[in-house]
Amino acid sequence: MTGEWLVLVESNTTGSGRLFCSSARQLGLRPVVLARDPARYPYVAADDIDYRVTDTTSGPAVLAACHALAEAAPIAGVTSSSEYFIATAAEAARALGRPHPVPEAVRACRDKLAQRIALSQAGVPGPAFAAARTPAEAAAAAARLGYPVVVKPASGTGSIAVRLCRDQAQVRAAAAYAYGDPDPALPPQHTVLVEEYLTGAEYSAELIDDQVVGITAKLLGGEPYFVEIGHDFPAPLGEAGTRAVGETAVAALRALGLGWGGAHVELRFSLPGPPRLVEVNPRLAGGMIPRAIQAATGIDMIFHVVAAAAGRPAPLRREPGGCASIRFLVAREEGTLIEVGGVAEAQELPGVVEVGVTAPLGQPVVPRHSFRDRLGYVIASAAGHAEAARIAEAALALLTARIAPAPSAPSAPAATAGHPA
Repeated sequence: MTGEWLVLVESNTTGSGRLFCSSARQLGLRPVVLARDPARYPYVAADDIDYRVTDTTSGPAVLAACHALAEAAPIAGVTSSSEYFIATAAEAARALGRPHPVPEAVRACRDKLAQRIALSQAGVPGPAFAAARTPAEAAAAAARLGYPVVVKPASGTGSIAVRLCRDQAQVRAAAAYAYGDPDPALPPQHTVLVEEYLTGAEYSAELIDDQVVGITAKLLGGEPYFVEIGHDFPAPLGEAGTRAVGETAVAALRALGLGWGGAHVELRFSLPGPPRLVEVNPRLAGGMIPRAIQAATGIDMIFHVVAAAAGRPAPLRREPGGCASIRFLVAREEGTLIEVGGVAEAQELPGVVEVGVTAPLGQPVVPRHSFRDRLGYVIASAAGHAEAARIAEAALALLTARIAPAPSAPSAPAATAGHPA
């Protein structure tokens, strides 16, 4: 056996998890995934990735698995592409003397209430907020804050169970939904946050350590949900707006004790007024944003995170830039995914960088108004924002999802899902 290990604690099911492994191999490292159920990640078998079945809910079990691996070859680093396991990976890396973010800071950041309190105490602009442990408490908090409000789980990601509410009944329903474990990706909830609804366009700052790589403009689906249906990079904010968003993001990381590795900081911003924090995520962006950034700037953020975790950090080198846009194919109905058509046609459009199907064929489709509704994506690049967006929209229009009706649904022709509204 040759090559040092790059240990990945669990993974994303699509996208960046696979890219973490390929980046490790670019560095001459041997990626190995620690997972309770490695079969959840089809790329592990497809790419012949090493794995070890491990109770990843247990820090000691993860560390024991690392020690066992170290008997065969040195461990270069321990990290994760999954937000839920970054702190666990950081704890193992610290115990092994490998590079890592501060585990306690990562865990505190993932608790959205603790994050809100720390940002507020540091004076980072954000919404008024309150915590609630019952639907009745949530309704009372909304009455104090004033409508509209946003109700969100205190622990979660990908817009799961996040709702815009305009009256008491909606708040009670949203809180009850969050407490009711509506999505298998969401941990059991004991607390929800009720927050002032921030107006203005939504952006995210993408960072490596405390360096702002760029700002992404977010395209959201219809209310009352916050499903991201597309991204444009770099955001057409102008020099002053880009600087303001970036400076606020860096201030937020410092307030939370972060600043090592990737970070994805979401904000709302419109002039006049400063950018206001939606939330800080102690990880790289999801939604294929790192691939769009690479297409626009030449910077491979995933490679940089993996290299840093392995103790081989490299300077960021930006190539003469263009623009990139992502658009998602989103499920609109329940059933079984039979086919995603038009992939080859979309790939042939000039300017299309990548087309992907992220949901396995034969998988049950249950729209949950979160990132898990995405079935596929297109990434396009061009010299300007408008042209990149136009190409991405044209490519998306070529994709069709054939979804067989759920058994309980009335018999109907197979449905076609195209451009997300």
